[in-house]
This record gives sequence, structure tokens and C-alpha cells, in this order.
Amino acid sequence: MKKTSEQLNSVAVIGLGKIGFTLAAVFANKGFTVHGVDINEQVVNSVNKGKCHIKNEPGLEELAQNAYKNRTLSATLNTPEAVKKSDVVIVIVPVLVDEQNNIDYRYIDPAVEEIAKGIKKGTLVIFETTLPTGDTRNRFGKKIEEISKLRMGEDFYLAYSPERVYSNRIIQDLGNYPKVVGGLDRKSLELASAFYEKALGCELIKVSSLETAEFSKVAECVYRDVNIALANELAKFADDKGVNMPEVITASNSQPFSHLHFPGVGVGGHCIPIYPYFFINKGLNNGITSMAREVNDKMSDYAVLQIEKEMGSLENKNILILGLAFRENVKETTKSSTLLLIKHLRGKQANIFLNDPLFNEDEIKSYGAVSLALNDKQVSDIDVLILQAFHEQYKDLDFNSFSNCKMVLDGRNVLNKEEIESLGMKYKGIGN
Repeated sequence: MKKTSEQLNSVAVIGLGKIGFTLAAVFANKGFTVHGVDINEQVVNSVNKGKCHIKNEPGLEELAQNAYKNRTLSATLNTPEAVKKSDVVIVIVPVLVDEQNNIDYRYIDPAVEEIAKGIKKGTLVIFETTLPTGDTRNRFGKKIEEISKLRMGEDFYLAYSPERVYSNRIIQDLGNYPKVVGGLDRKSLELASAFYEKALGCELIKVSSLETAEFSKVAECVYRDVNIALANELAKFADDKGVNMPEVITASNSQPFSHLHFPGVGVGGHCIPIYPYFFINKGLNNGITSMAREVNDKMSDYAVLQIEKEMGSLENKNILILGLAFRENVKETTKSSTLLLIKHLRGKQANIFLNDPLFNEDEIKSYGAVSLALNDKQVSDIDVLILQAFHEQYKDLDFNSFSNCKMVLDGRNVLNKEEIESLGMKYKGIGN
């Protein structure tokens, strides 16, 4: 019997990370019975106790508690069991790149195999994980067919709808951003669209194929990466010409067809430095997409070079990096520019100190730097400050404490240049 949208009442969410758990909590407050799945037993136990293991997501804790009280959200380590109970399966397990920037399927491949063991006829499977174009159909759809002996488009339905949210505002973004949806066939698209209309109530953009939807998400990230690389390249040229790049951006962007991004010490996170390789490794390896990756990854090297120009040899210089996280106010380190800064500074034989209010001392030490609290008397021995992630806690930073500091490298162009220079320190931004 053909599945109808009214029969989509129970959902399995595979992967209860920052986005997956938020989706599960939202769905559980929209009339669905949600079975969350994760390979981390602590996460599963936390969910089943009504606790929220994801921090700094406004509104999430309340949704999780409501779902727990209403018994609409539970979690398990057993993927086939959760899938058997569900009409819809949402897959939000990460696909990353390894140290050589090859696509890394180590988490999602086994997850899909487990889904295939529990899938029943009529199930709608939707992938939200960012994927290389063609993977939903050719890698994962076929794997489910192979293991389950069911046929996609006949026995189960298949759709792709990429997550498009931003940490610290996921719930807000789920309601505000249009949901791109592509289906294996007309019925798959129809069912997936009906599900999201009920589950999220946001605008939908229905596209013609799975591949179009997959391509659109990676294209978003490539656009941002390329435009940041352009801004970084222009910022370096502005430095060479003695021009203030932030002023240039304000002036240029007053023209409605100019959308210059802001330069910085590098690009980090789960998206922008990773997903362009989903194109590069599949054939788009000569052109601005790959050049942009190179430009942005070299900005940390450029920052260290600017410090050397001012300070000379960095051997035994005490350098404090502010921010281990890849961006402000998020406790995540994936592809953080700080990791590249540490690598370059270690090569210069500098003494590397690191501060990040979101991480404890042991976490910081694990990245090869000395943890330094801002109220520690040793801050008076710091020769150079590098701002990498502008956390809320740094907005009132007291530069008077850094009595020996000779230079501040503002990697995000957000600090008060006049205040810093009034204390006798050299200020250097990126293109500023």
C-alpha cells in the first residue's frame, strides 16, 4: 500500500549531535514520536533522562524537557530498532575530510548499513548530511537496497534536504531559512515536502532531483569560501598599498551589486573549509574553488609573517592566541585557524600560549599549547597577542595587563586600534 503524508507520524533521527538533537527536539514538539539514535551511550542516556547535552542553543533545553515530559522523544544505541518503529528516517551523521582532504565516510557508512537492517516497506529516508553530489542515490540508496533487498522508489522513498543552520541559532534558522528538498521521484518529493511542512512550517524550495539538492548545499559553501578568499587576497594587497580594507568594504558594498566579505586570519568550521572538497575531489580541481581553499588556509601563515616583520625572529617569544574555537562563542575546534597558527609558530620555535574561556585547561593542553588564564600574572610576560576567535568574553579585554606586549595581531579586525596603540603596542589587522 502506498504511503500517504498523513501516515508520517514517527521519526528516527540518526545522529544526535548539535543539529540532529535539535531537529529531534523540534520534531518531538510538532506532534511526532521521535526515536533518536547515537553511537555515544552518554548522549543516549542523557536524552532518556530529559537532559540537554547541547549547550548554547537558545530554546533547545525547553524543547527537550517538553518532549521528555510528553514522552515524544527517546534515544537508543540500536539503529535498526529505531528505524523499524519509524515512518521517516532523518540521517544527520557527519561526512568530513581526512588530513589529506579525502572524503571521510567512516561514520555515515556504518550508520546507513544499520538503517538498511531495520527499514520496512513504505519508509521515507531523508539525508540532511552535506554530501558529494550523487551520494544519496548512488552510495546510500543502493547500499540500503543491497542490504534490505527493498527497492528505492518502489518499497521505500528517498529524499535529500540539506541542513542550512548556524550554531547558536539553529532553532531560529530552521524556521527562517527555506528548506531545499529533492526527491528520488515525485512521490518521494511529495512525502518529504509534506513532512517538512508539518515538522518545520518553513518555506520549501522543491528542486528537480536529489543531485540538485546535494549540489546546492555545497555550492553555498563554495560561494562563501571563494568570496572570503577574494577578501583575503584584497586585504593582503591593501596592506601592501597602505589601504584600509574594512573601509574599502563599507564603501564598495554601498553599491548593491558588491558583496565583499570580510578578511580574517583563516576560515574554520564544519562547513566552509570542508565541503568545497566534495567538488574538488570529484573533478572540480582546477579553478577558483581549489585556489580559494589554498588562499584561506594560508592566511595563518600570512599572519605569522606580519608578526615577524614587526618582531624579527620569533624564537623564544611568548605568543598568546585568543580563541581555540573556530569562531566566536562556539565550543568547536574543527579546522580552527588556531591549529594552523600553532603549527606555524611551533616551526618558528615560539613559546605558544592559548586562552579560550569555552575550554578547560586539559582541553587546551591537548592541542599543544600552554593554557593561560587572563588573570594569571604570567600575562605580563607575553610579547605578542593574536586574536583568532572574538568571544563575548574578549569584548572587555584589559590590555593594560599585557605590560610587556609589543604587538597585537587582530585576526578579525574587531579590536580597538586606538586603545591598543595608546598603550605603546603595535596594532595590526588583516588589511587594516
